[in-house]
Amino acid sequence: MDRRLGRPTHMPTGTHRRPRTHSRARFPTIALVVLLATGTVVAVLLARPQGTPDRAASGVATRRPPGSTAAFFPHPGGPAPPTGTRTVPRPAIVWKPIPFGAKRQRETAAYARLHYGISSWHLTGPHVIVEHFTASTTMLSAWNEFARDVPDPEFHSLPATCAHFIVAPSGTIYQLVPLDVMCRHTVGLNWTAIGIEMVGTSDRQIRGDAAEYGAALRLTAWLASKYHVAIGDVIGHNESLESPYHRERVAAWRCQTHGDWTHADMQVFRASVRTILQAHGVPPGAPWRAHRVPGC
Repeated sequence: MDRRLGRPTHMPTGTHRRPRTHSRARFPTIALVVLLATGTVVAVLLARPQGTPDRAASGVATRRPPGSTAAFFPHPGGPAPPTGTRTVPRPAIVWKPIPFGAKRQRETAAYARLHYGISSWHLTGPHVIVEHFTASTTMLSAWNEFARDVPDPEFHSLPATCAHFIVAPSGTIYQLVPLDVMCRHTVGLNWTAIGIEMVGTSDRQIRGDAAEYGAALRLTAWLASKYHVAIGDVIGHNESLESPYHRERVAAWRCQTHGDWTHADMQVFRASVRTILQAHGVPPGAPWRAHRVPGC
């Protein structure tokens, strides 16, 4: 992966994936039962009770902290889906942008040109959602790493690594850049992938945190429905070399991946996201299938 956080691996990940948007309909209360890694069974709320307004889903802007860099961007939610399409309700999201000014935009466009043959810093029509963990214990430590536009320690390259979202242990979801901005989080997939970072040091730890894990499931389901991302293209970073969308023009980078969110843990994660999608009448799309990058 392209992230500065987490432990990289350069080994095959095994032989262990396919392309949904916002209505104003009110949903009854639906609960998804999730088995955590600790053995605890919890219920994840999928929708608000009928008659209860949802500020985020109704188009009201999310909170922006004082002193934010919001002037760099338009509203972070991206374009609205076509009228009448089925979607998962948008979860509550706190807008906490990292600096992403003209210099970082130019660096991102240069990176995309070198690695993908695309001369743009924009993310257009994402096909993949990649799950990560931060290898840290606080949201702020991860946010600070992404905010500093310095060369990464693994490839010594610019722009700095980043992700679109960080999910905190409290279950609070923070958005760092708009959804039409390309972030460096997964080698070979940044050109078409949204990155979600969960605060923690292992898959198992995060699966045992009901608030954080449940928030990550709801966020992923909303994004999948918004952008018509098939359930098979909701992947862990560790599965990046098996995505059919993997593209990397620099040979020395082509087989790079990380160890976070293994195939076994992502099978459980995808099953829970699929349940949320189906509860809202959103077709989950094709299941995961391995498409191994040749030579990796």
